[in-house]
Amino acid sequence: MGELIHLTGPVRSGKSRRAVDLARGFGDGVVFVATYRRDPDDAEMAERVRRHQAERPSGWRTLEAPECVSEALLALDPPPSGVVIDSIALWLADRMEMTDDAVLSAWSADLEAFRTAPFPVVVIGDEVGWSPVPMDPVVRRFRDLAGFLGQRTAAKATEAWLMVAGCPVRLK
Repeated sequence: MGELIHLTGPVRSGKSRRAVDLARGFGDGVVFVATYRRDPDDAEMAERVRRHQAERPSGWRTLEAPECVSEALLALDPPPSGVVIDSIALWLADRMEMTDDAVLSAWSADLEAFRTAPFPVVVIGDEVGWSPVPMDPVVRRFRDLAGFLGQRTAAKATEAWLMVAGCPVRLK
């Protein structure tokens, strides 16, 4: 059974950098799962993606925004030596047309597969609820679902870490 590590924290807290540092210890066959679906009209996001790619070892494989992350990972040949999934919030953003129950069910199924995978998995989460309650119902729903997904991930994880100002704080 693999190891499931959950890294969470606010924006620009060092989550992605910490995930890459951890995954360097998983061997040469690491797979980076990018949950963001590229928008050709978003130059700022394209620059963010480019910066993140530059931080990763060049030999890592990238799996871009699969529908079912766990199925896509288990189908890889050769199998990965470790996995980084970045991020829960971007995964969720791509599924906002689904019902809450469907979102939670899909993530729970992926989590179970990550927990039992024959390789370690690092899942990056996002603490988006540390501010006033948003006035917009869609933003409230996103914030609430991101919180529920983070809780489920931390509950299943063998380790959970909060990143604050580039410093990891162990939660479990």
